[in-house]
Amino acid sequence: MPSAPPQPVQLNCPSCGTRFRTLIYTLVDGGEQSELKAALLTGQLNIAVCPRCGMASMLSAPLIYHDAGKQLFLVYVPQELNSQPQEIDRFIGDASAFLLRALPNDAPRGYLLAPRRFLSLQSLIEAIYEADGVSVEDLRRQNRYVEILTELVNTVNQDEQFTAALQRYSAELTPEFFATLDAFINATNDAQAQMREMLVRVREKLLAYTARMTAQAAAEELNAAIERLRSATDEELSAVVQELRPLIDYSFFQLWTEQIEAASAAGDDTTAQKLTERRARILELVEAIDRAAQEMFERGSALIDAVLATPDPVAALRERAAEVDEGVLTVISASIAAAQHAGSDALVKQLEALASTAQDIINSRLSPEDRFINELLAQETTVEATRLLRKNMTRITPELARRLNERAAEAEKRANQADAERLRQLAREASALLF
Repeated sequence: MPSAPPQPVQLNCPSCGTRFRTLIYTLVDGGEQSELKAALLTGQLNIAVCPRCGMASMLSAPLIYHDAGKQLFLVYVPQELNSQPQEIDRFIGDASAFLLRALPNDAPRGYLLAPRRFLSLQSLIEAIYEADGVSVEDLRRQNRYVEILTELVNTVNQDEQFTAALQRYSAELTPEFFATLDAFINATNDAQAQMREMLVRVREKLLAYTARMTAQAAAEELNAAIERLRSATDEELSAVVQELRPLIDYSFFQLWTEQIEAASAAGDDTTAQKLTERRARILELVEAIDRAAQEMFERGSALIDAVLATPDPVAALRERAAEVDEGVLTVISASIAAAQHAGSDALVKQLEALASTAQDIINSRLSPEDRFINELLAQETTVEATRLLRKNMTRITPELARRLNERAAEAEKRANQADAERLRQLAREASALLF
């Protein structure tokens, strides 16, 4: 199907007054022009970028969106154009005639006689997303990403403003946000080379910023871990090392050694000696934890290998339920990843069934209260945990409140203050809801 060519227009930059030439699209065929559709959906269609100052502006122009496969004929005419009704009707009529000539003889045509008109470009875009099966939540999130990217593009050459924007939006710089940015870049055409260049620059600065923030967060986490292990009592040390084991690596011991050397250089031999002894004890505990983990993994591997060799692996795993623990789940998870990488779909299916069965076995050993508490702790935020708690009023009992306090005390013994505080808060809320 032939596409309608863009129209050249002359513009004056609203920022610096430079006069330049650009192209404007008034008809987009979503079924045939995927790049233009992507540009429309990501807010990049009919964007003019001043070649002198880089100012980006959206052009006000009437637009028709067509998709024969979905029988869409959508019309948007900006109100600020003050177009007369007969002008709009002529615009729609010309587009209808063009599309009617271009469609195959056996294609449906009735929808072209009843165009859907929209008062805003955003409502037209929402109609396109709806036809594509995109949820309202996804659309709102996409719109939010567009807002953020617009600000970042407009400040990309102003370091202070750009950094301030990144700090405001840091929590929203998710993988989905970067995917949206990539879609913006891919949606630009040859006439939007300068816009593409600005978007690429935004991406480069974003990647550098997130790399710095990741490194800073890792350093802060490591320093916090060292401080906890320095201040832990001898009785608490084993539990704290168990909790912080993922952070205890070469960098950890290197930083610990630097603190010993700093204490020695300052003439504080007592602190240096204490830190040296504590480092040796931490190393012993880490080695013991790793040995236990290796043994647990080997037992889990042997169990999974054994049940997979039987005619009914799920039934075999249930028969050996006493041997099922978290180590078995770890083994199954690693095995699923390996099977997926190898493209062994049948094995993946078997292992997923075993994972579900193993989780059921482990859950069956928990009390109803502990199962519910685990659900609460699995929520990403305290607000979501509270919402889940209040949605399950029948599960709130004096036993639940008591168990929440018990688990908070257990977390405190492990020096896990974050979990302890969350559990105490849930215990208070559960107690309040009882009365």
